[in-house]
Amino acid sequence: MTKHNAYTYLSQSDIALQIERLVQAIEGSDSPAYRIKQARTGYERVEETKLSRYFTHIKQMYDLFDDRVPYDYSEHLQAFWEACQDIGLERRSDGPACLNERGTAWLDHHRSMNVLVARIRQLTCERWYLRRKDDLRHQAIKQGIQACDYVDALWELYSRITIVRVDFHYRSEAQARLRVEHVFEDLKQLIAQHRRNPLFDHLIGHMYSVEQGDRNDGGGYHIHAAYFFNGNEVRGDVYKAIQLGELWEDITHGQGYMYSCNHDKDQYDECGIGRIERSDRAIRRHVHKVVKYLVKDAQHLRLRPEGARCLRTGQLKRPRRG
Repeated sequence: MTKHNAYTYLSQSDIALQIERLVQAIEGSDSPAYRIKQARTGYERVEETKLSRYFTHIKQMYDLFDDRVPYDYSEHLQAFWEACQDIGLERRSDGPACLNERGTAWLDHHRSMNVLVARIRQLTCERWYLRRKDDLRHQAIKQGIQACDYVDALWELYSRITIVRVDFHYRSEAQARLRVEHVFEDLKQLIAQHRRNPLFDHLIGHMYSVEQGDRNDGGGYHIHAAYFFNGNEVRGDVYKAIQLGELWEDITHGQGYMYSCNHDKDQYDECGIGRIERSDRAIRRHVHKVVKYLVKDAQHLRLRPEGARCLRTGQLKRPRRG
């Protein structure tokens, strides 16, 4: 008899990460989801394997693909969903199940999960899947170079730049029901404020990156942001960060909060934020490190609205001549 943990409802972000972990575990194993053995009494005994624990939330994993919003999926989620469709997995009272090979009878849930694992394992060996993994790494490297070039272009235009680095998060109670399209809508509202809010006077550049972490490393969907202000006009980087936090709370109706790197910048050995002189070329590599963090691949989105850009960079603004 299998053991079942107390079921808890997971957020969209957490379910996506659960699917990723399942697919990765299947890649690194030749085990089935469950071992089904015939007992001496004539009854079957279901034994758990090292993969079994990944199926606790299988109903929610299946329901993630509900077609409410068209998404672009990571290779892990795409492999999972393609496998579900390939074997004809459907919702059943005791859990998702599929028909037998002849299509004449429903398999029980445990046998269906074994079929699903076998199909996922096949898909993870296919060229498209392996290529997508490499593409993500190459994209992060390319975006890192572009981010550094963007900062260097700003240095060519301005003698002083005030850099503000903040992270926009959602409170845990909001994360529980948060969908990724809501994050992009909030980001859209935030960018719209650039044109009308005095907070963004003297803003000469910006970078936003929509990302996703698990509950142990910052929690769910969040946005990394870097703002570049004309350092000849803006000195108070910490005050700017405070204003940004207040704006984010307003946009999210109190469901969001902000973490400011600028509040703790004195603790960094290699500080690349705050008010920086163009002539201080030694600090340039620290600024590069700051912007490269925004494009790392470790916290990439596992699903995003179709066509949505996770990285947003502002256009260069030339200084006004008096």
